[in-house]
Amino acid sequence: MIQAKHDLLVALGLALRELAPESTLAPTFELPKQAAHGDFAITAAMQLAKPLKKNPRELGQALIDALQRQPAFEKWVAALELAGPGFINLRLKPEAKQAIVPEVLAAGAGFGRQPDNGQRVLVEFVSANPTGPLHVGHGRQAALGDALCNLFETQGCQVHREFYYNDAGVQISTLAWSTHARIKGHKPGDEHWPESAYNGDYIADIAHDYLQQKTVHADDREFTASGDPDDLDNIRQFAVAYLRHEQDLDLKAFEVRFDHYYLESSLYSDGRVEQTVQKLIDAGKTFEQDGALWLRTTDYGDDKDRVMRKSEGGYTYFVPDVAYHINKWERGFTKVINIQGSDHHGTIARVRAGLQAAGVGIPEGYPDYVLHKMVTVMKGGEEVKISKRAGSYVTLRDLIEWTSKDAVRFFLISRKADTEFVFDVDLALQQNDENPVFYVQYAHARICSVLRQYAEQVGIDIETLGLQAIEASLSHAHVQRLTAPSEFALMAKLAEYPAMLTAAAQGFAPHDVAFYLRDLAGSFHSYYAAERFLVDDAELARARMALLLATVQVLRNALTLLGVSHPDKM
Repeated sequence: MIQAKHDLLVALGLALRELAPESTLAPTFELPKQAAHGDFAITAAMQLAKPLKKNPRELGQALIDALQRQPAFEKWVAALELAGPGFINLRLKPEAKQAIVPEVLAAGAGFGRQPDNGQRVLVEFVSANPTGPLHVGHGRQAALGDALCNLFETQGCQVHREFYYNDAGVQISTLAWSTHARIKGHKPGDEHWPESAYNGDYIADIAHDYLQQKTVHADDREFTASGDPDDLDNIRQFAVAYLRHEQDLDLKAFEVRFDHYYLESSLYSDGRVEQTVQKLIDAGKTFEQDGALWLRTTDYGDDKDRVMRKSEGGYTYFVPDVAYHINKWERGFTKVINIQGSDHHGTIARVRAGLQAAGVGIPEGYPDYVLHKMVTVMKGGEEVKISKRAGSYVTLRDLIEWTSKDAVRFFLISRKADTEFVFDVDLALQQNDENPVFYVQYAHARICSVLRQYAEQVGIDIETLGLQAIEASLSHAHVQRLTAPSEFALMAKLAEYPAMLTAAAQGFAPHDVAFYLRDLAGSFHSYYAAERFLVDDAELARARMALLLATVQVLRNALTLLGVSHPDKM
């Protein structure tokens, strides 16, 4: 069906040029709102009616006449019907729909993937301060970011995953003083415990290991504690390294990887912050007032100008962000996406204004942002707000330990990023249709069970040779035998996969993959309820096994994209 759709779009383009040589209207198909109206809808006649000054229904009939002269429409289309004010409903021949099965099997893990387009994309996500364990909000970022990276890879992009460590500023100082207080024997609630200190048990763990002069390994560093209870700088460096190591373990458990960890502190040590400030001063985009240095962000649509350097000294937080994004641009990343919590909304205009004011050739609207809302955790019908380990929030590791990596990844990607999400721990543990990850994984396992039964019937050692052995035996299956309504519905859903990936990538919408998986699993479960697979008719059985194999392949492709496993047995 993929080839058929391609051929038909080319033919539609030729017909449009025949009717409207001056028009730049791109040939497109839409999906009808009701399946009874056909497989595709063409709205070009209504779009061209006004510029061509013609009646849309008359133009629609002329377009049908032109399309019927195209060989591709003769080959793949059963009927073209004029409807309403000028819609054209297109009904495919059965062989066009059935062609999706061999197309999926031929492409395998590459089904839905586009060729390399040469575009370099940087996605920055998680970027947690190294001041505590990763919380569930970081988990949502990790699930969103990793899935979005995988989506862009399916579209032929060269994707770079980056984690920005905010290892400079007041929070790091608070971490050092909190650890120092624990080293001195103080604890939360004591008279000498700092009011702004971090209260989680992890601070006591850091203090203990510091006094034991332990060595910790983070992504790019190794640090050994001196054990000196009064060396605040050594305490700070050890605590940061310790928590970066802990966050590495969280990300490893979540099966999220990064290509690069970028340190905020390096922007200062490498002189990039000062260079950026000087660029803005030289461009005439700053002014001094009340002892502070300001950026004229109102020149770029911000509601007021912003302080860059405070009167008491030190830069405001958006200044290193501007320097960091100039660095991204200089590294050749023309497409940059930042995934952050919705509380960062106010920084967008400031960062973009700074990048425009710097005059280094960065286009307007750079970078792109995906902002996500908070996650509420429910367990036993009640909201869970506090983790003993973290002290004030539920950690990502808590969530994984209470449920599973698969459940957390699927659940956190299953809603639009800009909507609040309630993570129901009890639901994530259920083994029924209400649990979406179980529902999808069970479809995969159910198909694998049928394929194992078929392999046993025809004498294929699937346990040793794997599903590839069945695929080889089905290479010449007569898919034209697939004529049941539930088979056509399942094949149509398989055919939607490549276009769904493209739309999801363009819309920064990895949740669309989760929606698609639920729909695909539903189409399979309906098929399972409607038809028998291991029938006496050998050719029909082979055709149905080919359809099941194609379905399991697409399930695997989509689950892998979301970082969720695809068990063969459940």
